[in-house]
Amino acid sequence: MTIRKTEGAYVIPLSFSEMHMSVAMVGDDCQITVYGGDAPHIGSVVLAVPRESLSGDGTLSATSSVINVVGHKDEAVLRLLAEKCAAAWNNTVVCSGGFHVDNISQAQIDEVVDACERIEWD
Repeated sequence: MTIRKTEGAYVIPLSFSEMHMSVAMVGDDCQITVYGGDAPHIGSVVLAVPRESLSGDGTLSATSSVINVVGHKDEAVLRLLAEKCAAAWNNTVVCSGGFHVDNISQAQIDEVVDACERIEWD
């Protein structure tokens, strides 16, 4: 799935559920909301800011700050999305939300992460 630098709503199909993502432009910056599963919620908030990569090759990367609700692990997916978007679009990104499935398996967690890794920010 390719996400362009415009506002939009996206549904990411999974074998066991759906993940919903909305993208809103706030001036040149971006607000991403991610939710899904059996109990959508706000579990984490990630602020990502673009910067030159520490590799020194001139590419962009991102640094992020995270706020987690106690006991929630949504940070992994939200940080991935926020940092990839910030580096691709060279803007500040806030990504918030939560994805919850009761008794989720490690294979299902891996599927969610893989789906997010495959998103391209154009």
